[in-house]
Amino acid sequence: MIELRNLNKTFRLNGVSKTVARDINFVFPTGEAVALLGGNGAGKSTMLSMIAGTVEPDSGEVLSDGSVSWPIGFAGSFHGDLTGAQNVRFIARVYGIDTDEAIRFCRDFADLGQHFHLPTRTYSSGMRSRLAFAMSMAVPFDTYLIDEVMSVGDSSFKAKCQSFMQERLKTSSAIIVSHQFGELKRLCASGVYLEGGQLYYYPEVGQAIEHYQKAMQRNAARTPGGV
Repeated sequence: MIELRNLNKTFRLNGVSKTVARDINFVFPTGEAVALLGGNGAGKSTMLSMIAGTVEPDSGEVLSDGSVSWPIGFAGSFHGDLTGAQNVRFIARVYGIDTDEAIRFCRDFADLGQHFHLPTRTYSSGMRSRLAFAMSMAVPFDTYLIDEVMSVGDSSFKAKCQSFMQERLKTSSAIIVSHQFGELKRLCASGVYLEGGQLYYYPEVGQAIEHYQKAMQRNAARTPGGV
């Protein structure tokens, strides 16, 4: 169970304010995958980071009665001077899982070849995302936070990620940010739409996708040159 209780978060830069969360009270359903949708800049990644505990809200709190992953797809968790293998070993020790088994799993799943033994600062963003996804799958979590990571790589890697995620979702929950609607429909049962610091919940993921599409159409119509 993940609960957002009186959650508030606003960024201020050069006199401009952007509110990501405005007194949000919401409980994410347990035991299912929930799509998190919203326009560019709505704060989806920030929301995942607050749930993960890597970004502090201005006020309110995030409560959980189980383990929550880091935002998968966020490459800031890597130490750039360590190799992929060394980063995996470090994470395995932090979470108390078998280090050799974790390294074998991540080496095979991420399929980075010799790059697995090179510093991660030399990786492309796609390579970092592949390793981040593999590392997260090597650690069992009650809830996985997924941020666009399954859209990277070639078609076979995408299929591998989706297949493995579907297996994990048989016993875990997830909050998934993606613009791939087919992917969301395959993986998610319900959805939430984030706009203006508020979450709008839909018990059917297709309803959340429809809300998002209509909102994008309205925004395009208000934009000069939009349709």
